Amino acid sequence: MAENGHENGHGHGDNAEYYSLKAEAIQALLIEKGVCTLDDILTMADRIDSRSPEDGAKVLAHAWVDPEYKQRLLADAESALLELGYDLPETAPKLTVLENTDDVHNMAVCTLCSCYPRAILGRPPAWYKGLAYRSKVVVDPRGVLQEFGTELDAAVQVRVIDSSADFRYLILPKRPAGTEGMSEEDLAKLITQESMIGVAQALSPDSVTAS
Repeated sequence: MAENGHENGHGHGDNAEYYSLKAEAIQALLIEKGVCTLDDILTMADRIDSRSPEDGAKVLAHAWVDPEYKQRLLADAESALLELGYDLPETAPKLTVLENTDDVHNMAVCTLCSCYPRAILGRPPAWYKGLAYRSKVVVDPRGVLQEFGTELDAAVQVRVIDSSADFRYLILPKRPAGTEGMSEEDLAKLITQESMIGVAQALSPDSVTAS
């Protein structure tokens, strides 16, 4: 059993100022080369800000009910998202979807700042950006899971995946047992922001009130 398969793919600089300047330089270059206009950039920024965890939950619920779509999502998340009308900006970091299974449990973090799949989940929760989570999840992932009320069998491998300026990760939680007859809309209600980060599992079907 591997307690913590930490993967660090950071392209981070020393601080947030570096990335702010880098973003400004890229924006200026895109405008100068005629790739897009300032209005295009602002429009896309507004679109991303309008996103929420409910958007990600809808995508992942669809993956639960459509095995072929799930395979496309795991192989090429950006193309699969486009199928459902989620058009990620060309300049956005690459998004990868990782599936939690009976054998492997993935958890996402950004150890040096707060890189997060905003283009599909919106703004990250405050705890995700906090030093307590960013530092502890790498050295004691199971302890962090317990803090969120998540208990895993000792045989399950826990993998901590480090987001970066160039890569973002979205976790596809295991589909709970007893959900075979549920609608896609109700399934989406079981997928929380915490489960898409990997600190929690999807909710049980009992948590959804029958309509």
